[in-house]
Amino acid sequence: MAAMLKVRKDLQHGITADDVTVTGVSALAEVGDSARGPTVPNTPRTDPLGFPLLHTRITPRVIPPTHLRRPRLLRRLDDALDAPLTVVNGPAGAGKSLLAADWVAGLGQPVAWLNAEAEDRRPGVFWTYLLHALDGCGSPTGDAVGAPAEAAGVDRRLLAALAAELEARTEPLVVVIDEFERVTGPEVPEQLEFVLHHAGRGLRLVLLSRVEPLLPLHRYRAAGELVEIRAEDLAFEPAEAAALLGLHGLSLPAAVCRGLVERTRGWAAGLRLCAVAAVGAPDPAVYLKEFEANQSPVADFLSAEVLARQPADVQDALLRLSVLDRFCPDQANALTARRDAEGLLLGLRRENAFVEHLGQEWYRFHPLFGEILRAHLRLRLPGLEPELHRRAARWLRRSGDLRAALAHGAAAGEWDFAAQTLVDELAIGRLLTGLRATDLSELFSGMEPGATSPAADLVRAALDLARCDVRHGRPPLRRAGTRLAEAEREAAARDGASGSSVPEAAARLSCALLEVLSARLTGSPDRAEEAAEAADELLQELPRPLLDDHPELPALLLTHLGSARLWAGRFEEADRALSAAAKGPDGASTVLPREDSVGHLALMDLLDGWPGRAERRVLAGVSEAERFSLPEGSRPPVGRLVLAAVALERHDLGRARELLDETALSGSCNGDPVAAAEQALVTARLLLGRGRARDAAEAIETADVAGWSSATATASPWATGHRLLVTAAGRLAEGRPEEAVRVLGEVSPEGSVTAEAAGGLVVAEAAGLLAV
Repeated sequence: MAAMLKVRKDLQHGITADDVTVTGVSALAEVGDSARGPTVPNTPRTDPLGFPLLHTRITPRVIPPTHLRRPRLLRRLDDALDAPLTVVNGPAGAGKSLLAADWVAGLGQPVAWLNAEAEDRRPGVFWTYLLHALDGCGSPTGDAVGAPAEAAGVDRRLLAALAAELEARTEPLVVVIDEFERVTGPEVPEQLEFVLHHAGRGLRLVLLSRVEPLLPLHRYRAAGELVEIRAEDLAFEPAEAAALLGLHGLSLPAAVCRGLVERTRGWAAGLRLCAVAAVGAPDPAVYLKEFEANQSPVADFLSAEVLARQPADVQDALLRLSVLDRFCPDQANALTARRDAEGLLLGLRRENAFVEHLGQEWYRFHPLFGEILRAHLRLRLPGLEPELHRRAARWLRRSGDLRAALAHGAAAGEWDFAAQTLVDELAIGRLLTGLRATDLSELFSGMEPGATSPAADLVRAALDLARCDVRHGRPPLRRAGTRLAEAEREAAARDGASGSSVPEAAARLSCALLEVLSARLTGSPDRAEEAAEAADELLQELPRPLLDDHPELPALLLTHLGSARLWAGRFEEADRALSAAAKGPDGASTVLPREDSVGHLALMDLLDGWPGRAERRVLAGVSEAERFSLPEGSRPPVGRLVLAAVALERHDLGRARELLDETALSGSCNGDPVAAAEQALVTARLLLGRGRARDAAEAIETADVAGWSSATATASPWATGHRLLVTAAGRLAEGRPEEAVRVLGEVSPEGSVTAEAAGGLVVAEAAGLLAV
């Protein structure tokens, strides 16, 4: 009878039995006789706008067969049963909905689910559907709650009655609201917080949202009544990614999975879309390592779900910022001609719009989103990219970020600007040493011939001389030197002053440094001395803070000068320069010249007849260099050659061969006379030790060492003495003692190579051979 009265009451409100839909565990029985009357829900069958209530709005997402259960996150959601409020906050495609649906499916108790939509910004529509969700899970509200009568507002009594009913429950009701970011404006969140607060233990609210909900989360957080699952929690770990790919039929190496996670930042939708695309690829592993985001299914998702949802002016700003690896508000304003970048970036971060916060004021785009934005930039704003790089380069130079300024200058094709920046900042030495030398070399390797400034020529010379290519390095160095000297004379005539501006002094110092290196490589100690003297004077003209930022400059100058002196046999002068370089400031920028200097000092120990001391010196230098994890191919070769020579002294031919092979593989001796001479000498001595006198003679005769056969370079007394010594030993081994004596005569104190210049070890060994 009561059921029939309720049906009659519903009919009076315009609801017929045909309007009643079957919803979840509270489905109404088919209307029959009065004894079997249906249970009619308290909610109406239409929303306040007059549209029928949709069952899909209160149904969790369907879990696909390829969904990966994630126990670590499901356990976190289990905590929601003990906390009033749970927030699952992450970007589009982060897996929020499927995670919650999976959790609800295994919960074993009724859960009210609501998929929010844009119309839910109207309180009447939102609360109608929330009551519909309660009814759908078998928890209909009583008559005291009623239903909203209009879309624009909700009677406070409805909220109070609903809170009271929930508070009276013996078991809490779990309510999940998906896509809560669609509920814009503060009114609905305030009403929801009122119900949550007054429902007490009767309600467990779970909000899935791309943005942080407008609820007083700080209060719940402070009270320990908030469970939070954020974007970083939702991100797939490598093992999870491998399992997800496995569900798509892909079994891939761990390195591929790690690389994919790094590129996608563990983003769920990105991993799934990549997996689907890889299944159809000829080589899934190669596809996942090399796919272009803008030509993959990821592009459609990010374009539609993230970029297209932003207003036109925000889209324009995002496209312009896409040329940057990272950005701050001031830099963003410079590129976009806006003044509100700080608020814009904060808003995008709050919306989880694939803008990552790096700390302080710095942000960056998600890697895949950045790729999509750059593709849209070229499509929508063709030709603008170089100008954006140009603006970025100038902003970065003003801010002191040299590396990024150079990269953007190169990307804009502004090679004169990039080269001038490198020279003005006194950073030419970074092309010759340091951990970033390779990166800088690759960056400037694309410099076009149209770059004709003295700075551009200095960079060209540095690139060639760093490879010991004097033939190509000398012409641009001479051009730069000539033009800098002309500019200095013109400035003196115009201004009547002899001093230089900081940029002018920096350019001339860079030129002097390269002159010293060129002199070292050509075995020209006098030219090295002249250039080093000019460099010393210029060092006095430059600001101390600028010099302090570049300790590699004096280290390189001293090392190159010391090497040139050593080649000339000026051991005491070489020792002063090399010791000063070796004891210079610690750090990655000086580690290579310091190790190079130590190797040269060890070579002098060896020439003086102290192989043990030479070995200890080299090993100490190697230990120091290994702290910086330098690539083996970039290491100076002289120290390794000294160790090979010491191994020969101990008759450890195998170890000597191993060290020589390592040196030859690196190619680091090519073009450096000291290293090339020592490599040839040790190689010949090793061949002699193995009884291959003819091969030893050929190794000495064919060695390409400046100063051994060139009339324009200075001959090295010690290198020549060792060469003669090895030649004589070969003649003796071949049974030609007369020829050996004739060659050794040139090494003796009465010969052309004096003991002081050649080193005591050479003369001592020569005397020993003569005795034999």
